Amino acid sequence: MTIRSPSSAQQNYWLTTVEVPKTDTKMPLPETVDVAVIGAGFTGLSAARTLAKHGAKVAVLEAETVGWGASSRNGGMVLTGLKLGPTKLISNYGRERARRMFAASLASIDCVEQIVHDENIECNFSRCGHLEVAYKQLHFRDYAHEAETIARVFSHEVRIVPRNELHTEIGSVTYYGGMIDASSAGLNPAKYVAGLAWAAARAGATVYARARVQYLRREPHDAASGWRVVTTRGSLWAREVFVGTSGYTGAATPALRRKIIPIGSFIIATGVLPPALARELSPHNRMIYDSKNFLYYFRLTPDNRMLFGGRAAFFPETENTIRRSAEILRRGMLSVYPQLRDVKIEYVWGGTLDFAFDIMPHSGQIDGIHFALGYAGHGVAMATWLGQKTAELMAGESPDNPFTEISFPSAPLGLYREKPWFLPLAGAYYKMLDWVR
Repeated sequence: MTIRSPSSAQQNYWLTTVEVPKTDTKMPLPETVDVAVIGAGFTGLSAARTLAKHGAKVAVLEAETVGWGASSRNGGMVLTGLKLGPTKLISNYGRERARRMFAASLASIDCVEQIVHDENIECNFSRCGHLEVAYKQLHFRDYAHEAETIARVFSHEVRIVPRNELHTEIGSVTYYGGMIDASSAGLNPAKYVAGLAWAAARAGATVYARARVQYLRREPHDAASGWRVVTTRGSLWAREVFVGTSGYTGAATPALRRKIIPIGSFIIATGVLPPALARELSPHNRMIYDSKNFLYYFRLTPDNRMLFGGRAAFFPETENTIRRSAEILRRGMLSVYPQLRDVKIEYVWGGTLDFAFDIMPHSGQIDGIHFALGYAGHGVAMATWLGQKTAELMAGESPDNPFTEISFPSAPLGLYREKPWFLPLAGAYYKMLDWVR
């Protein structure tokens, strides 16, 4: 594998393209706020922006820096649909609720586009569509049923691409066909989360970086019920608390941590490709992912690098898992695009996604704390939308949000409390599924 140097290899490409908003870490926390938002990623910043626009005094408490977690480490894919396919969605939740869930996924992309427009966020947002490619012939046969269901039940159109026409969409002979949804989009996630932070600040919210929340406790203030929020930078009192910590949910909110599985997702990015080669690899610049459980996802960046990611390891990101994943992903990239065998890998990084046990997004309240999380790889759009909708509910509105209406399961038999010890077993199970089906 060719990487520039050990010191520069583990670097997030997106963060080289933007200056992330900095905050004064010596500035004291306010004594009281209306809402303490935990997490300065897509979810928390979207919620903070909305709450501040409704007149609330909002403090965003971030353990690291703006967008430090998955919000700046993902592939920048703004996708329709949910992790569960349409048939499973209908089977689990019924036709009407499934229809509302799918409509929410479409609305979430509109939500991102509207914020980008209203706040003038320069983040390379583009309605380029996504292409799902079939890893096996059986998967391609399933596409016809999925497309029919999406059209009939969800009133949304996708297009099937047979194998003999797939060359018009992807410069690879690996796959058995594809399915295109033109409503999906792509963006630069680091630029987007930075823009969200500026937008939240303009609305009146304040972000406090390096303010890791250590614990929460119920505490009244001036006869009002609320929360004492204790952080590494001091404490404040908040009338309400909103949690948007996704795959980085920790000990401060143990009830939520028990419901979220942190799974690593890893990415490599090549050097800048010649224009002709970039067009050969992805003629329409789609967001592309395959049909495996241990999937690959890939796209061109705005400056024509190939960004190639996947679930190379079922663990949160560490220096070791990132290094091992880089080797795995380069082999995977060459299996899809052998044309890149002589292209250097210039960036390698990882992030931690949040999966619920039912692989669904969730929002609502738990132990009196508001939350939104569980995006399962669809977080760019859904986190923005759920942050906004949960904030609207907190502000006294009545938004239609089907993800508040479904149960939020914990691990069976209460076998998971702190460390996700079962991740190796889960990884082996999904690898087996990819082999047998």
